[in-house]
Amino acid sequence: MTIHKSDGTEASTIIIDDSHDNNSEKPKQVRYGELVILGYNGFLPQGDRGRKRSKFVLYKRPAATGVKRSRHYVVKTPHSSQAILDTNQHSISYTLSRNHAVIVEYTNDEDTDMFQIGRSSEAPIDFVVMDKIPGDKIGDVKVSQSTISRFACRILCERNNPKIARIYAAGFDTSRNIFLGEKACKWQENGREIDGQTTNGVLIMHPKGNFCGGDAKCGVWYETSVGGGIFTRRESRSAQQRGQVVEDETNMLEDGTLIDLCGATLLWRSAEGLEKTPGKHDLEKVIDEINAGRPQCPVGLNTLVIPRRVSTNENQQQPYVYLNCGHVQGLHDWGQDRDTGDRKCPICLELGPAVKVCMGLEPAFYVDTGLPTFAFNPCGHMATEKTVKYWAKVVVPHGTNGLQAVCPFCASPLYGSPGYIKLIFQDNVD
Repeated sequence: MTIHKSDGTEASTIIIDDSHDNNSEKPKQVRYGELVILGYNGFLPQGDRGRKRSKFVLYKRPAATGVKRSRHYVVKTPHSSQAILDTNQHSISYTLSRNHAVIVEYTNDEDTDMFQIGRSSEAPIDFVVMDKIPGDKIGDVKVSQSTISRFACRILCERNNPKIARIYAAGFDTSRNIFLGEKACKWQENGREIDGQTTNGVLIMHPKGNFCGGDAKCGVWYETSVGGGIFTRRESRSAQQRGQVVEDETNMLEDGTLIDLCGATLLWRSAEGLEKTPGKHDLEKVIDEINAGRPQCPVGLNTLVIPRRVSTNENQQQPYVYLNCGHVQGLHDWGQDRDTGDRKCPICLELGPAVKVCMGLEPAFYVDTGLPTFAFNPCGHMATEKTVKYWAKVVVPHGTNGLQAVCPFCASPLYGSPGYIKLIFQDNVD
């Protein structure tokens, strides 16, 4: 395995070796898709390193790594059974009582590649995901107690049809085992295959409509099981009673599917969808075009410059947007209410909060291409009109059973209705 940075993605990849033919060009890697954590604007605050980063690209492996269910049987002492003790054998143990457990063995699958996601930094985890913290992450921020499972979920991608990727709750640990304890939510009906759900669950939401077309809408949040079944959400996140079976939904990922791990929400972008999405270079070019228009502050009469990253330093060229009217200006003291911190816009005299304007730089969150003429309220992240309007209507899980709309670039809960504002620049005034 070789780690490198692919063009514009800064994500872990696996290089396919074709050194047997020095005269041939290296074949283009087959990309299944990529997972992007909501709340990070293209990078982690402490830097993307190894398997811990803001996004992870899934490439076809040099050799198949997937597994498939083979057989199951009942045991009295699961922790001492041969399948559990064999570190080369993938297995799932469902403990039904102190002296009754069902072991499900898995065998190698030459037709799939498996990728595992979780909080653990141990070797079986391909993508290490930490809890999201709302707001711009300037420094290294940590939560005292994570709610993300160490081995949260796994994704199986079909090697012969790269468009098909399926998600399952829970991942195999270092010993290639998954344990569902006595108190875990699990079931076995009419002697059929046993199944279960993890403590805090893995929720998924498929968008309704084409994510890249700009006409998609928020779908319904469901929960996927260890075996890949789809169910309505439990009454609370860790309830021991599963929801109802949903027959007409699948665990197959679609472009724009959201995956919630109870502490972090991930966006799945298919390889096909990413081809229709602006790249990082395209977004940086848009910033340069706006800055080339030399937008001015009507009070200080100085030129404003849209930054690519939020800075803690005060800068006279940093643009601010008045969230109640959308006028973009520089930093000044005119009209500031010392008690509330609100400011009166010198152009329209509208009173309200003013925040820094910063470009949304994670390409995967965009549903179309174009100029970033809107910003989220209350964080000020800029994006295209369709992108802002889409995310303002998407609700993601928070707490034990709540839902809320957030800015995808910083995970800040959106304020008010509609949760965004159209930007009004004073530019091209020469």
